[in-house]
Amino acid sequence: MTKKTISFSLVLLLALAGLAGTVLLAGCNKGGPGHADHAAQKWICPMHPEIVKDVPGDCPICGMKLVPAEPATSAPAVHKWTCPMHPEIVRDAKGSCPICGMNLVQVEAAKPDAAAGPANRTTITIDPEKERLLGLKTASAKMAPLATSIRTVGRVLFDERRVHHVHTRYEAFVEHVTADFTGKYVRKGEVLAHVYSPEVFATQQEYLLALKAMRSLSGSAMEGVAASGKELLEAARQRLLLWQIAPEDIAAIVRNGEPLRTIPLYAPISGYVTGRTAFHGMKVTPADTLFDIVDVSSVWVVADVYEYELPRLKLGQKATVTLAYWPGKEWAGPVTYIYPAVDEKSRTVKVRIDVANPNGDLKPEMFAQVVIRGSAREALAVPDDAVLDSGTRKIVFLAPGRGKLVPREVEVGERAGGVTEIRKGLAEGDVVALGANFLVDSESQLKAALAGMTAGEGAKEPAKETK
Repeated sequence: MTKKTISFSLVLLLALAGLAGTVLLAGCNKGGPGHADHAAQKWICPMHPEIVKDVPGDCPICGMKLVPAEPATSAPAVHKWTCPMHPEIVRDAKGSCPICGMNLVQVEAAKPDAAAGPANRTTITIDPEKERLLGLKTASAKMAPLATSIRTVGRVLFDERRVHHVHTRYEAFVEHVTADFTGKYVRKGEVLAHVYSPEVFATQQEYLLALKAMRSLSGSAMEGVAASGKELLEAARQRLLLWQIAPEDIAAIVRNGEPLRTIPLYAPISGYVTGRTAFHGMKVTPADTLFDIVDVSSVWVVADVYEYELPRLKLGQKATVTLAYWPGKEWAGPVTYIYPAVDEKSRTVKVRIDVANPNGDLKPEMFAQVVIRGSAREALAVPDDAVLDSGTRKIVFLAPGRGKLVPREVEVGERAGGVTEIRKGLAEGDVVALGANFLVDSESQLKAALAGMTAGEGAKEPAKETK
């Protein structure tokens, strides 16, 4: 090989080496491919979104592996500077006011608009495959009949207006008892007992003597004598009636022409004997209750309603009563009384429902399930699972399309039939997301937290200037 050829080869090698060095230096100056993306990558804890790191690792709170967070798409914050004395002076950089010479101060960032969504949440985008995996669906807010109801438990009680006590209006001795055990069913007009009263026996004799006197004086030519005989008879009859001697017994006295030795006591109503103090041979006075009789053809069901449900409760509302051990059987009645006090322990108010009980199926002291139904009204409503309750706020996610989910704070009303009333925050026809809202809300909060941290890093607090 000649010297000329060797020299040319050395020159060519040096040129190639210089070109490679230039390329290598350029690559080093750019930081290598993907360097910018790696620098912007953040790592967060799925359970604690406030934990954000620049490198992968473990959560210092729960020990979970940090996961890559999607970079925030929000633009860096743009700060403005203005004069405290001349607010019309606005600059993009700090400096002095051209009018008065005061140092410009930074303008506070505008608070987010309520229409843009609640605080600590941001709009997210979910691809169709992720929607399918999450089981995410949509529904429209629409006007629908909303009929609320109150479900509670109650206790069957006697109707206090159908309880009767049997007394005598005179002193007597019990001769015979026919209603001889507690719980016996008696019909109205049935004999409960026979009693002997010397006072009543004497009055019967007076009545018979007055009857004979009236008959003997009825043919007298003197009108005053005949009238006095009638008045005497009527006075004796009224005394027997005031002692509750039945008219048919008075008729028997007249028919037989002699007084009744024992006076029968009759049942004033049809019902069950719930109390008995009358026994053979005992002496009774008007103060003694001989029998207690209760009519159970109509009963009370007293239900417990929590105080927070009182605004939905009104007199006259229809209620249904069922028994857990009697499926398919139902009783109905109106709400007739709302008790005036709240129980201090259970925080409930007692509500009385009048229920017809012709067959006696409802027994006092039974426990029953009660449903008090309110009147239906038109209201804007969405399905229950569209509303996410955070404890202090109610959130829904609007689904305008293309996989976007926009958080919106709403004010809710009553719930009934699987739907929730929306009083504020939505309009009829708005489409909301259903199902997996907890996961969607978590991702929205994570993105909002990351966007806030990124914006915070971009906005440096300006140094204070001194005049």
